[in-house]
Amino acid sequence: MLERPSPKGKPVSLFVTCIVDMIYPDTGMSVVRILEHLGIEVGFPMAQTCCGQPGFNSGYRDEAKAVAKQFLRAFEGAEVIVSPSGSCVAMVRHEYTTLFADDPEWLPKAERAASITWEFTEYLVDGLGIEDLNLKLPEKQTFTFHDACHGLRLLGLQEGARKLMSHVENAEIEEMNECDVCCGFGGLFAVKMPNVSNAMLQAKIANIEAADAETVVTGDASCLTQMNGGLTRKNSDKHVEHIADVLASGLPKG
Repeated sequence: MLERPSPKGKPVSLFVTCIVDMIYPDTGMSVVRILEHLGIEVGFPMAQTCCGQPGFNSGYRDEAKAVAKQFLRAFEGAEVIVSPSGSCVAMVRHEYTTLFADDPEWLPKAERAASITWEFTEYLVDGLGIEDLNLKLPEKQTFTFHDACHGLRLLGLQEGARKLMSHVENAEIEEMNECDVCCGFGGLFAVKMPNVSNAMLQAKIANIEAADAETVVTGDASCLTQMNGGLTRKNSDKHVEHIADVLASGLPKG
């Protein structure tokens, strides 16, 4: 386990991730708004691209290394890296040191990046020790949670989002059955094994539909895409939102 220096009092470099950049840019802005609400300086390294996870998970290690090296170059000057994706953070934290285990030049850079990279809710709750952001939603809403696989199993993420939401005025929380069970996306898994992926999605949709909550909160945009796609095809009134967007909707106006 790498030593993790405290992120307190340091500027943040935002790693927005591919899917947020391309499909959910407002989620990236929500992260920025929350951090600036806390008085934190936020920078955005323009050279950032992908973390390399798709190639890594497909067995294309050399290609994944090339992409990971670009990440390490882009964030070379970062003091703290924050990302709205447990999946991408897990890649940097757990797999970069594997990728560069036999590379004496790049391994120290990978270890440094791993030690300063945080998932968004983890950064707030565990890194800064902040659970109450002094937020108020415009109207009462009921929320439940989907615990995304990589964040839950590789980073231990589960309580952070719940602690943050529990302090948001007008937010009511209830737990969903099998909240910690995979939604079936799994990146390339959904492409290579679509029938199994869809069966897992249907089980997740059934649990969402059975819950009283109108909104499912999650910390990974890929899971959000998978579940919202399934809900839309069923003409469901339920929907899934990223935790950053939910929190940002409770910020003071103006």
